[in-house]
Amino acid sequence: MKSILIVEDNKDMQLLLSNILKEEGYETIVAGDGNRAIKEVEKCVPNLVLLDIKLPGMDGMQVLEKIRKFDENLLIIIITAYGNIKDAVRAMKFGAYDYITKPFDNEELILILKKALKTQYLSREVKSLRKRLGEKRRIEQVMGESPQIKRILKQVELIAPTSMSVIIQGKSGTGKEIIANMIHQKSPRKDKPFIPVDCGAIPDTLVESELFGYEKGAFTGADSTKKGKFELADGGTLFLDEITNLPTDAQVKLLRVIEERKIQHIGGKKSIKVDVRIIATTNIDLLEAVKQGKFRDDLFHRLFEFQISLPLLSERKDDIPVLAKEFLNKANKELKKKIKGFSTAAMKLLLNYHWPGNVRELKNIVKRAVLLTESGYIMPDQLSLDLNKPQGEITLPEKTDKGTSLANIIRKVEKDLITRAIELAGGNKTKAANILNMERKTLYRKMKSQG
Repeated sequence: MKSILIVEDNKDMQLLLSNILKEEGYETIVAGDGNRAIKEVEKCVPNLVLLDIKLPGMDGMQVLEKIRKFDENLLIIIITAYGNIKDAVRAMKFGAYDYITKPFDNEELILILKKALKTQYLSREVKSLRKRLGEKRRIEQVMGESPQIKRILKQVELIAPTSMSVIIQGKSGTGKEIIANMIHQKSPRKDKPFIPVDCGAIPDTLVESELFGYEKGAFTGADSTKKGKFELADGGTLFLDEITNLPTDAQVKLLRVIEERKIQHIGGKKSIKVDVRIIATTNIDLLEAVKQGKFRDDLFHRLFEFQISLPLLSERKDDIPVLAKEFLNKANKELKKKIKGFSTAAMKLLLNYHWPGNVRELKNIVKRAVLLTESGYIMPDQLSLDLNKPQGEITLPEKTDKGTSLANIIRKVEKDLITRAIELAGGNKTKAANILNMERKTLYRKMKSQG
């Protein structure tokens, strides 16, 4: 309900205006003088103010000035006697939206109010739209300016308006979720939910209940009915992150739901229609996974309507300065610092580094450097880059004791690789498993054996 503040010292006029506005469905607040009006505005900002130009003590012009200082966008309509129209025109020069003269026609008053509130609504919609467009442009700029990224952004523009399923392929840290979000935001579904599902983080026994939901009493602990991710994403987009981590039986049920556009709760008997667009990601070659029997052939062909392949950061080094600057700005804001940029030598190091952890690794290294830097610019020694160990290189001990076995050396190397992967993944074990190109369960088992 729209609220209107009536600033009028005459009791009869207060009552008249309140009754007219309440009949039209507006909530009214009444103030008999300027000081009271300012307090009401500060307490609960109304949608509009009806302000009499003649008030005891502080006049309407002074009240207008103070209200505008508090909220310059607040709609104010001046009420004035016919002989004081000059004052009303002057008030409009200082920010009032319109004026009405006493005695006024009730219908004319309501017409002016509705026109003002509609203008306010449209103005806010335009600002909101501009903000959303600005955010979209900023995200696209932050992605980079290399030919590879420009090609990907064109693919996003092409596929977003459709309802086709999309597979986004790329190594960990290349920005798969950012691209998925971008597709959703540029699609007709942008005002509907975007529901992410980390397929590697759900235990195999809970995958079905997470995706499709369950009825109360379906199993021990099911104290109430719960909607699954498909229902939550109805009308919008379901983002299946690292889809190859889904167990085979879940892949079968996923295929059936995609084809039939219906789900059924665990323990339920009725089918529930769902309208969901699927965007899936993988950090491995999905076709190769099909050949190796790790992913179902029929599900692959059902999802493979459109594919976007993301390059490694090392393959688009032109984007490193753009990304590094963006991450620097974010880190400055978060850490309350004022680092101006990177020294020439520091930027040269960033450009020449091999980036095994891709964009995510760059973000973490820049943030760490901002924290460590005391001067105005980040220097090379503040960049925690492992310059002596390219990705995939195994460093053997320089000297081994007589009792050292090959098994012990392998064990040490394995531990070092796992530790490094977890560091690159920021502690996320599922993503660490992806970096090492191994199953999550295998990583857990090896971590346990390594103590």
